[in-house]
Amino acid sequence: MIHLDTNYLIGLVTVPSPFKAELIAWMRAGEKLAVSAVVWSEFLNGPVTQQQIHDASVIVEGRIMAFGIPEAEMAAKIFNQTGRKRTTRTDCFIAATAICARAALATENQKDFMPFVGAGLQMA
Repeated sequence: MIHLDTNYLIGLVTVPSPFKAELIAWMRAGEKLAVSAVVWSEFLNGPVTQQQIHDASVIVEGRIMAFGIPEAEMAAKIFNQTGRKRTTRTDCFIAATAICARAALATENQKDFMPFVGAGLQMA
C-alpha cells in the first residue's frame, strides 16, 4: 500500500500532473493507494471541485485512514525525536499514519519527510 501526501492527491485530479504517470503505473501494478485523514482534510481545503473530490475518493477506493491513538502517539514520538519544530507537526501526522499502516509514503516533498525514515517511514 502507498499513502499519498496531499501534493500527490492533488496530482491525481489535476491536469497536467507530473505524478500521474507514476500513480497510474502503481495502480496497474496492483498497488493500493490510500491517504490519511489529515491529507484528506488538506485536500478538501482546496480549492477543489466536487468532481475532483469524487474522483480522488474513487481512485483511493475510499481508503482514508483514520488518525487515532496509535497514530497520535507515533506522531508525538517522531515530533519529539526530530527537534520539535512547529512547522513539521502536520508532516508528523501524515508520516505517523503511514508508519502505523506499514505503508510507503509518496510525496513531492521528500526532504521534509526524510527525518522520519529513522522512525520507520518508508518512502515510495
